[in-house]
Amino acid sequence: MNDELICVEYHKVPKQKKQIRIQEYLVGVFYMCTTKSSLKKTIKKGLIKINNKTATTATYVCGGELINLYKPKEKLQIKKFNLDLDVLFEDDYLAVISKPAGIEVSGNKFKTITNALVQNLKASKQIDAVKPQPTHRLDFPTTGVLLVGKTSTTIRALNKLFENNAVSKKYIAITIKKMKPKGFITLPIDKKDAQSAFHVLKTVISKRFEYLNLVELTPKTGRRHQLRKHMASLENPILGDKEYGIENLILHKKGLYLHALSIAFIHPITKENIYVESPLPKKFLKIFQT
Repeated sequence: MNDELICVEYHKVPKQKKQIRIQEYLVGVFYMCTTKSSLKKTIKKGLIKINNKTATTATYVCGGELINLYKPKEKLQIKKFNLDLDVLFEDDYLAVISKPAGIEVSGNKFKTITNALVQNLKASKQIDAVKPQPTHRLDFPTTGVLLVGKTSTTIRALNKLFENNAVSKKYIAITIKKMKPKGFITLPIDKKDAQSAFHVLKTVISKRFEYLNLVELTPKTGRRHQLRKHMASLENPILGDKEYGIENLILHKKGLYLHALSIAFIHPITKENIYVESPLPKKFLKIFQT
């Protein structure tokens, strides 16, 4: 191995039911290499070794293999963002944390939830343990529940649950202007099917906004900015939404009033029914005493 390369992550493959191609298996395993495209590039650069032999895109694994990920020393960046997170649920396989507003879940920036997870979660003792990785996204200004995988098997299983719409999420938002008590929105987003249900829980009169509504939102699909776009399509945008709000009716300096309230799913490993809820932020309670 070239002296200018350093092993940054390693992983032992648990027994598989059948052989699986390496670039399919490794999705969600390595913290520094998370997507299929990045894995393919990394493999082609010779930066992944299996049992001390350089892997190729044609390599398969079936269990027991030791996989090492290497990076050039000069490109190695250890990202540890010191941020205290509220951990709502945690076991050896996954965790649910409460995301604060104003922080990206992941990406090229240093200040991300992903870079703060290691300091906030307990290391998994499983054979396929990896650095914790979020399995879905919340917008930069959105608060609330965020599901995190701690092993490669769990991450892949959670991704499959999301693909099969087997994860139930509920949000709470405050919207402006008069609304129907409940409804179902089917407006496509980016030419893709998108569905959201809404139910108004409380309404108060507002001098500036006519009405403020405390609304429970249930997305049936997971498109980018889906809830924000759907509420805007009713001309009831979410309070504080600078991107989709009504001009002259945008509340500034208070952030977006959208909170991921709860998440429910069947634990992919233990098969338990998991339900986790994140308390409403104080700014919601100042308007609606729930």
